[in-house]
Amino acid sequence: MLLRRREFLKMIEHTILKPNATLKDVERYCKEAMEYGFGAVYVSPCYVEHASSIIKDKDIIVGTVVGFPLGFETIDVKAYQTRVALERGARAIDMVMNIGMFKDGKYDYVLREIKSVVNTVKEFSEDVPVKVIIETGYLTDEEISKATEIVARAGADYVKTCTGFGPRGVTVHDIIIIRDTLKRINLLDRVKIKAAGGIRNLSQALSLIKAGASKIGTSTGVAIAKEFRTEKMEI
Repeated sequence: MLLRRREFLKMIEHTILKPNATLKDVERYCKEAMEYGFGAVYVSPCYVEHASSIIKDKDIIVGTVVGFPLGFETIDVKAYQTRVALERGARAIDMVMNIGMFKDGKYDYVLREIKSVVNTVKEFSEDVPVKVIIETGYLTDEEISKATEIVARAGADYVKTCTGFGPRGVTVHDIIIIRDTLKRINLLDRVKIKAAGGIRNLSQALSLIKAGASKIGTSTGVAIAKEFRTEKMEI
């Protein structure tokens, strides 16, 4: 697989979601996203409006999170968070599914909550992607597959692996399970995969892309970009 540097940089979603992130941090990440040509910059909901005012490149999306990082808000609260984020300028929504409800086997509840966010977003714009974080570190292989099915059935655009606040980060094994599940249910062409959680270097990022991820969520986008020194690379 031949990967061009510009194409790779567009896969990176530069993320600043630390609880102690300041306005200066957010401004720096926005400027870095524009400098390196990343596909998106992700900020916490309170900074969406400010980030949107900074980003001048129409090819760079300002994204934010819903139900982050634990996912245990009620359905109506997640829908409300989504609506406010969109009104303030967010153009991508990454929601955390209700992990506890999922572990309890309340799959209909999880399906309904994801649909609630998806419907809120799609009523606003069909062009805004919804990415659902399933927090793979808390799940068995079988549960990762089941969660992937629910996310796909709910109409979300991406299955996302981790928040970065869970028990571990993403693994290649996670991506393979998600990809194989999407292939089995014939939705691999419609639903994509976002790898996130503990991605610190180029080697990690490339191995996740090779396994099937089409987006890389990371707080170390600049360091990773600097490692990709050539115009193109075979992976």
